[in-house]
Amino acid sequence: MAVLDPAGGLRHASPAARRLLAPPADPQHGDATAGPVPAWLRRAHLRLAGGGRTGVVRHSDPLAGTVEAHPSPQADGSVVWWFVGADGCSAVLPGTAGGGPCDWELLTRLSGLLLSSLNVDRILETAARQAALHLADAAVVVSPPRGRTLRFVSALGGGDPVHRQVRADPAEVPGLAEALRGFPPVPSRWIDPSATPDWLVPEGLGRVGSVVVTPLPGHGVPAGALVLLRGAAGGGFDADEEVFARMFAARAGAAVSAAVMYSDQASVTDLLMRELLPPRLAHLNGVDFAGGYRASVDRDRIGGDFYDVHPSAEPDGEALALLGDVSGKGLEAAVMTGKVRNTLHALLPLADDHQRVLQLLNRALLTSHHTRFASLVLASVRREGERVRVRLSAAGHPAPMVVRADGRVTPSSTLGSIVGVLPEATTRTDTVLLDPGEACVLYSDGITEARGGPTGREQFGDHRLQQALGECAGMPAEAIVERVQMLASQWIRDGRHDDMAVMVIAAPPRGHLALVGGRPGRAA
Repeated sequence: MAVLDPAGGLRHASPAARRLLAPPADPQHGDATAGPVPAWLRRAHLRLAGGGRTGVVRHSDPLAGTVEAHPSPQADGSVVWWFVGADGCSAVLPGTAGGGPCDWELLTRLSGLLLSSLNVDRILETAARQAALHLADAAVVVSPPRGRTLRFVSALGGGDPVHRQVRADPAEVPGLAEALRGFPPVPSRWIDPSATPDWLVPEGLGRVGSVVVTPLPGHGVPAGALVLLRGAAGGGFDADEEVFARMFAARAGAAVSAAVMYSDQASVTDLLMRELLPPRLAHLNGVDFAGGYRASVDRDRIGGDFYDVHPSAEPDGEALALLGDVSGKGLEAAVMTGKVRNTLHALLPLADDHQRVLQLLNRALLTSHHTRFASLVLASVRREGERVRVRLSAAGHPAPMVVRADGRVTPSSTLGSIVGVLPEATTRTDTVLLDPGEACVLYSDGITEARGGPTGREQFGDHRLQQALGECAGMPAEAIVERVQMLASQWIRDGRHDDMAVMVIAAPPRGHLALVGGRPGRAA
């Protein structure tokens, strides 16, 4: 948009028009423009001012394309010319080599830059940099205050954005406190630029000549505020520039709000994820523990399998280890594993009585709104001299494998019903004694039921697991876990599989005790 006075002089032009109102002489007529007005526009304007009838004026330029000029005569003899490009959007005045895009094109491009990231800091930097480059001499993007602390990102011209935070009152900046609360902006002419505090002015701008403060609208709550600054020599902001600033701020606010929402959700997800991830296992009370887990979907970190090790409250008491499998896969199954693990943690004071623990867990699952069930193995573990005593109670779960020092592998005789289905949960407890270098391996059926091999349909099976474990005799607990996981992964290759979990309880070899002075409960 441009306003021409009765003589054809340029009285006002929008920012995009001002950048392009400097054409050379008209090659057809040989006359130069009067001031920064293209010859074709000046001729049409003077014809209209002389009483002629001028409708829509169309002008084509090989570089800038076609533009339509729509006149709107004013009472004082001036004419407001509205320019529309071939695509129907508001356009700038072309008329010169090196013409530029229309304001809507610029706004679209800026929107694309703002929406190209979900990182809050990066969006704030982009907003400050682009606003300083296209809207003002300098720009400051202020985040919602936290107490007395204001955080903001400032940029000068096309320079790099700078993050800062100060202890200040937003009311020190005219209109800023209101903008941060989401109130409509006040006109720039109402703001005294001399009242701008030094902490808001980017270094190198000099004396402030004009200020625009506009809110960044968010999703229900303000996302911050945008402050545009011009130096004393830059002139004031006109109405069109303030409107364009508000449109830019609306897009910046939407981008910031989306990024904040994503960041908050990611933080919550990460917090919940940490509670659901299997723990890292190590040496505990003279016993070696190791565990490994692989979700059914490789990109997932959680699923329906789980394991835990809870140390005893008594120095010579039994630690409670457990490994289980909840029906289903993915996030819903992971939520159920969290409930099972939390319930078992609450039942630790009763851990000596496996039957009682399983009964109470069964009741908890039966009264839950979930329709899922679970299978698991409880293992109470205690160091007794050089040996490790393990009491095993299965509830609908594959029986653990015992790996002897001579390579023999035998399944435990424990047996029981799954929990969460029947009114009563039953189990038969088996006690296993591990000599130094021997291990007890707990695993989920995702290991033995993994399909693959030459045909891609054959299960890994108990016999292959026993054969693999027989080759692990005398190996550390971590090595056994890695061996089982590696063989299962090689078996399935890129095929589909269930969640897979494995945990090893091992009696340290005699050499391990020598390194720590024979005292159980310390790691080598």
